[in-house]
Amino acid sequence: MRDVAALILGGGPAGTAAAIVLAAGGTRALVIERERETRDALCGGFLSWRSLRTLAALGVTADELNRERIVRTRLFAGGRQAEARLPAPAVAVSRHRLDTLLMARAGQVAGIERGVAVRAVEDGQVRLADGGTIMPDALFLATGKHDLRGLARPEAARGADPALGLRVRLAAHPALDRLVGDAVELHLFAHGYAGIARQEDGSVNLCLAVRRSRLAAAGSPAALLNRLGREHPALGERIAFMAGDAAIDAVANVPYGWRARDGQAGLFRLGDQAGVIPSLAGEGMGIALASGLAAAAAYRRGGAGAAATWQPRFARALARPLGVAGAVRAVAEGPAAAWLVGAAHPALIRIIAHATRIGALTGNGMLEGPGPANQMG
Repeated sequence: MRDVAALILGGGPAGTAAAIVLAAGGTRALVIERERETRDALCGGFLSWRSLRTLAALGVTADELNRERIVRTRLFAGGRQAEARLPAPAVAVSRHRLDTLLMARAGQVAGIERGVAVRAVEDGQVRLADGGTIMPDALFLATGKHDLRGLARPEAARGADPALGLRVRLAAHPALDRLVGDAVELHLFAHGYAGIARQEDGSVNLCLAVRRSRLAAAGSPAALLNRLGREHPALGERIAFMAGDAAIDAVANVPYGWRARDGQAGLFRLGDQAGVIPSLAGEGMGIALASGLAAAAAYRRGGAGAAATWQPRFARALARPLGVAGAVRAVAEGPAAAWLVGAAHPALIRIIAHATRIGALTGNGMLEGPGPANQMG
């Protein structure tokens, strides 16, 4: 058995952000990542203006991610279209590039072990697939949407008709560039929606969040995309650029709206293990980064025991963005979606964009409301 002061499970944005901030306070964390090589994770291709400020504080600049900026959002539903400028420029980036940059930065200040699978957490011990165990003083759970035995999120959080995530990459093409341009697009339809944005290599990321019943009715992800393309012409124009042999990635049972409201000493839940915002808000990465920074700052102030009070405080910080995003999602997936787009005045879109951002981190590691980001600590 190994004893570790701070153990981080997961080498994504939440885990690496925590490792970097812990190191700034004198704690060299151990990061365990199950993948030997950085993969292009399905979710999290949009980085808001606030997330870009946070990443800059961690040593990753916006231009390293993507030299092109997203400056507007475009909505589609029921034959209607609306557009508005974002409150500030944003970026679309592949998770492979984002995670690679953050892992490299974390590797300079933390221990990194890759290709290590964790089987369960039992009585404070982390049990590895190879039979080894680790006893951490503080455990930072940053496994994203993947639950871990012993610390899994409740099944009830998924709901009776849970959301599924689908992702396909559309190869770069001048005509597709003209369609999408410098916008992040949301295409709304019954029981789901699709998000579209151009990434750093010019390819277009097409992500969908759909109810399981919608996928079951279509029969397969490819059949669902074909049906959506026929039913929604604007979306169909984009889907037409999908190669016939394109891989369609999927993640099941996403518990949108769930928050970890209770805390316990020694356990910091980060990212999707702390709260899951509907992806149409484009703030999943913002929450991941903010949770890693805030949890590490709490540990620096109060040690492992600080988790017991930090987790409920972070849950309260998530209440507004998750609540607003959940309300918008409920309308977007229903028959009133076309009305929503028709009524989407640019000022209203910008208000919603602000309201779904997680608070900025202050110098003492707490979260504050809208405003310029402060130092990490």
